Amino acid sequence: MWERVNELVRIRNLYKKYGSFSVLRGLSMDIEKGDVYGFLGRNGCGKTTTMNIITNIIPKDEGEIILGNGRPVKVGYLPESPTIYGYMTSREYLEYIAACTNYQGDVKHRVNEVLDIVGLTKAADRRAKGYSRGMTQRLGMGAAIIGDPELLIFDEPTSALDPEGRAEVISIIERLKSMGSTIVLSTHILSDVERVANRIGIMTNGRLAEEGYLTDILRKHGGDVIHLSVRGLTDDLKIKLLTVNYARAEFNDLNGQFRFGTENAEETSRRLIQLLAENGAAVDTFSIGTASLEEVFRMVVGANAD
Repeated sequence: MWERVNELVRIRNLYKKYGSFSVLRGLSMDIEKGDVYGFLGRNGCGKTTTMNIITNIIPKDEGEIILGNGRPVKVGYLPESPTIYGYMTSREYLEYIAACTNYQGDVKHRVNEVLDIVGLTKAADRRAKGYSRGMTQRLGMGAAIIGDPELLIFDEPTSALDPEGRAEVISIIERLKSMGSTIVLSTHILSDVERVANRIGIMTNGRLAEEGYLTDILRKHGGDVIHLSVRGLTDDLKIKLLTVNYARAEFNDLNGQFRFGTENAEETSRRLIQLLAENGAAVDTFSIGTASLEEVFRMVVGANAD
């Protein structure tokens, strides 16, 4: 049975080996129509392998992938470093890709539409070999969407771009999101994911450690966050702070700060200060904020490390 009415991608127990190395170890994930799905994980965890299997670039070893409840689904794919024919203009290149995807509509109109979406209208008749990295990436996005696919997969679309180039790419993703596109977004820039994604999956050890709506995952692992550094910290007190039973505690050796995740910052603050006083220590720095996706990512990946 289909678990969600709007489910577009269903993956169950996916396995993939390269030689004796298991990259995917029973991966299961779900993507719904209209999702911008942030697909996250450390380098080498299997994200690109998963995307290559979805797009039939490489075969799976075991498992089940169902797109569109078994009906044909057109997929647009942007690899991390798209290869563009530099002797072509962006208009020529998009016309060529439209032909390759057997686009059945008005090609001229569609090319102009895509050039506008990716911000290349003014450069449409310039040869691509003269494009900046950001312009090349946007042309790659144009190639991914030219055939009007139902599912878009973007692998590290902002990789190696300067801040202006990143902002342009994220703006395109926001526009596609507003148009109802379903997008799988893999990136290490977690602030970009927070800006555009509504659902995320965090991958470790060849499977998903977390999957769900971004707001729910931030609430589950984050809530309020207290950052604390201590004057007069001893090894014994450090152990006591890391094992408190009323908050999720971590210690950063680089900056000497404790991080406490809590659902009640006021009560947790009171108890922490009381614990410091009982152990002859005092607050050095103290702040309360909300957990970021980067903090949650570190917690999830760290808790599920090999």
